[in-house]
Amino acid sequence: MPFAQLVIGPPGSGKSTYCNGMHQFMSAIGRKCSIVNLDPANENMTYPCALDVRELITLEEVMDEEGLGPNGGIMYALEELEGNVEWLEEGLSRLGPDYVLFDCPGQVELFTHHASLRNIFLKIQKLGYRLVVVHLVDAHYCVDPSKYISVLLLCLRSMLQLDLPHINVLSKIDLLSQYGPLAFNLDFYTEVQDLTHMLPLLEEDPRLKKYAKLNEAIVDLVDSFGLVSFETLAVEDKLSMTHMLQAVDRAGGYAFGEAEGAGDDVWALAMRGGWGIGMSAQDIQERWIDNREDYDEFERKQMEEQAAKAKAEAEAEEFM
Repeated sequence: MPFAQLVIGPPGSGKSTYCNGMHQFMSAIGRKCSIVNLDPANENMTYPCALDVRELITLEEVMDEEGLGPNGGIMYALEELEGNVEWLEEGLSRLGPDYVLFDCPGQVELFTHHASLRNIFLKIQKLGYRLVVVHLVDAHYCVDPSKYISVLLLCLRSMLQLDLPHINVLSKIDLLSQYGPLAFNLDFYTEVQDLTHMLPLLEEDPRLKKYAKLNEAIVDLVDSFGLVSFETLAVEDKLSMTHMLQAVDRAGGYAFGEAEGAGDDVWALAMRGGWGIGMSAQDIQERWIDNREDYDEFERKQMEEQAAKAKAEAEAEEFM
């Protein structure tokens, strides 16, 4: 039974960067992985693409031939893919048991109310894939209370629409400190704690003060479902990627499937040994927000020491 991640999120949330980083990380731990591009507008891929929807249809062709704008063109292209899903099924059959990362378009309406992407996912599921949705949103939205509430609504609607195992992720957590201070500790945002604490902050915004009752209703709606929470991610940090992949594996029931190699390097052993499990929001806040400079300096010195040690060992071997 093959496994797959469906990587969704608004434009600029880091979907393609995530796919590239996760592909490299899986390769390092000996897990055979392929990337499938489902975005007909994605013409500058930074990762090795095993299957590209642009071989079937491109956004440029749709806009020229149908006279549609970018958003309408993307939806039209996904409807075409849904109608020609045999092309996708045939391409996936050539990937065998590989773990697959699906890089999806960024138009939010595709995963909030338009049916084509959901129907494509259901077709993939019927092929035997164990699917997990990885929903990326930019971490800097936490700095703005109104944007954070909007993100909660987006994530909740996506979870209800797609009806699959679902992990919401605050991406680019390593850049969060650049956007200003948080009103609460990070765990308030990742665990989506009592949102009534957000109401006074929303009322401080003159644009939102007159919508106080609407804000209360939205907060109550999100709280009443109790579905939304967030993981955090810094793609270039191996510990963060380890923690992220372990969360996805738990959600999808992955237990060293056919795509798993016999690699015995440190990161493969880390995955199998559970290293990274239990990273708390407090740990992440200390690493990336409160004491980032100190941690960066510590890691830089470690890398220098490792490089010097490797150089010394290589020189010693030359004289043997």
